[in-house]
Amino acid sequence: MVSRTELRLAGHAASPPLLVCKLYRWADLQHQAQLKPLCECTSFGVQDSPTVCCNPYHYSRLCGPESPPPPYSRLALKEDHKPLDRSDSTVSYSESEPASSPNSSPGEFSDASLSPDAPKQVHWCNVAYWEHRTRVGRLYTVYEHSVSIFYDLPQGTGFCLGQLSLEQRSSTVQRTRGKIGYGILLSKEPDGVWAYNRSHHPIFVNSPTLDVPNSRTLVVRKVMPGYSIKVFDYERSCLLRHSTDTDLDGPYDPNSVRISFAKGWGPCYSRQFITSCPCWLEILLNNHR
Repeated sequence: MVSRTELRLAGHAASPPLLVCKLYRWADLQHQAQLKPLCECTSFGVQDSPTVCCNPYHYSRLCGPESPPPPYSRLALKEDHKPLDRSDSTVSYSESEPASSPNSSPGEFSDASLSPDAPKQVHWCNVAYWEHRTRVGRLYTVYEHSVSIFYDLPQGTGFCLGQLSLEQRSSTVQRTRGKIGYGILLSKEPDGVWAYNRSHHPIFVNSPTLDVPNSRTLVVRKVMPGYSIKVFDYERSCLLRHSTDTDLDGPYDPNSVRISFAKGWGPCYSRQFITSCPCWLEILLNNHR
């Protein structure tokens, strides 16, 4: 931490977080607005704090629109373009699964939310882990404002995917699981739900608030390591809920987010649907239910 008074006396032209992040993480940073403090930092959300956090690993880069945009994120389709069949990609898969998955057994992973001594709180989301079309393990219920979802670490709390067992896994799934690493930090914040990519490989994200209203184009955003993205926008979600558009292709959950690890899907990939991705998450939000 650095005192704001000390900074004024030193006459710094640039903010200290920008300087340290340029030095230790991203040499191409141009402006403080490209950075987002992580919710785990003790100074996060503290108004008029007398100190400024200078830990470069307490910040992430904001994931902005691609430039030039690849095919999967263009805002409009050509008139002769065949609409994408989204009947397989927008269904909330875990809602059709039993609450207790046959792929899991008691004690597979530590879930503090299931403890009888845990305080009775209202959860803000459930997380389901999938391998292709198979849900592995049970739903992970999140009560705290943030949750880490990772593969296999010697220390850490959250949703440990490496402890979820399955009798048979393909070599593709095994390789992809090995790329999850530190995974993601999922946080509920005042303006929406954010995902921070902690792994060494990209993640791919789709949600109703990332899609373009009244368009059949599936928007899948690629988020590089060290970047954050608002995966669900509360204000935009409210606008979509009041939309009169009912032209949907099959089952549709307006409060769900899909995140795949390392492998993308959509119109510009051989994998058209997220069920073709080796390892992915379904985030079922409880905000508007």
